[in-house]
Amino acid sequence: MSSLAFSVLFVVFFVLTLGLRFWLANRQIRHVLRHRGSVPLEFAHKIPLETHQKAADYTVAKTRFGIAALLWGGLTLVGFTLLGGLQALSTALLHAAGPGMLYQIGLIAAFAIISGLLDLPFDWYRQFVLEQRFGFNKMSVKLWLTDMVKGALVGAVIGLPLLWVVLKLMESTGSLWWFWTWLVWSGFQLLMMVLYPSVIAPMFNKFTPLSDESLKSRIEGLMARVGFASKGLFVMDGSRRSAHGNAYFSGFGAAKRIVFFDTLIERLAPHEIEAVLAHELGHFKLRHIVKRIVVMFALSLAFLALLGYLKEQAWFYTGLGVMPLLAGPNDAMALLLFMLVLPIFTFVFGPLNAITSRKHEFEADAFAAKHSDANHLVSALVKMYEDNASTLTPDPLHSAFYDSHPPASVRIAHLNAAAV
Repeated sequence: MSSLAFSVLFVVFFVLTLGLRFWLANRQIRHVLRHRGSVPLEFAHKIPLETHQKAADYTVAKTRFGIAALLWGGLTLVGFTLLGGLQALSTALLHAAGPGMLYQIGLIAAFAIISGLLDLPFDWYRQFVLEQRFGFNKMSVKLWLTDMVKGALVGAVIGLPLLWVVLKLMESTGSLWWFWTWLVWSGFQLLMMVLYPSVIAPMFNKFTPLSDESLKSRIEGLMARVGFASKGLFVMDGSRRSAHGNAYFSGFGAAKRIVFFDTLIERLAPHEIEAVLAHELGHFKLRHIVKRIVVMFALSLAFLALLGYLKEQAWFYTGLGVMPLLAGPNDAMALLLFMLVLPIFTFVFGPLNAITSRKHEFEADAFAAKHSDANHLVSALVKMYEDNASTLTPDPLHSAFYDSHPPASVRIAHLNAAAV
């Protein structure tokens, strides 16, 4: 393929992807506003009109903000690639460090810093304007800045050594470097599943053992019924950052732990918390987590193999506005370019992931209905939709493309059928 042909292909996919995302976003806005005036019939006696309208307004505001962020992301992508941003950055670092490992690590680190700074105004607006307007933001500016600094430091401490290992593998293990890199990456992902709950997450949130003995006894009874062993039950201080609530389990193998947001504990009754946890345990018992890990590993292997081919093609670089080095390695640049353009070429496959995820959600709901009370899960979901200002009337096509969970009306209809 010639560099011009690849440039044209990239531009075509870029325009199609951007156009599709804009179209879906506008469908979502129009559909939600069209149904803003009345609560869907199946929720009419459960959710007040004022709450429904707040959810509609929050959804529209988030979608409009997403359109602005999408436009900015598209402009920065073109700026880094076709308009020569990465080429200019590469030239400056080559003059400063020469074509060695320092240049390669510096290239990716500099790109990460610049990208973070470019996105900073959007992160600020999301937290302190959008979330604040609808009453969800609980973060102070100090905590926001502290989280940002901590995240950068943790990312550097973990990411830079991993990056060095990957670049060394790309440099020294021949044409099958992508396979050895995949082994290292897969091992790293599994290690993070073990370390994140007990080492990384406590750097950002406080986790305290669940102290409500009645609720603890109820949950332990559920775990005994479904055969789930956990490292512990914890409450996370999510209210320090947001009014949104949730529950999840994290970890892998013996490191599994169940975590409840404190906002969820305060809002739901014990029988509702049990039903929500039954749903989460359903994901584990039905091996959804393992299936997702297997798919993730398979996709990462396929993409690394593709990168192994593209890395050796001059048109891959020149077609994206970069002149490959003749007297030095292009490994870091190949990684950056691949990371930047892959979402453009794979966006149309997004619904496949959403379909699988929604199937798993239905299965986990059915599991919860079997091991707890489906009516309790329905009442918990209604409260969570209300508290999180989740729209009850998403556009069907937008939902099919993006949503990992089924629409509220469909999901609750399935649970009501199971409760009969």
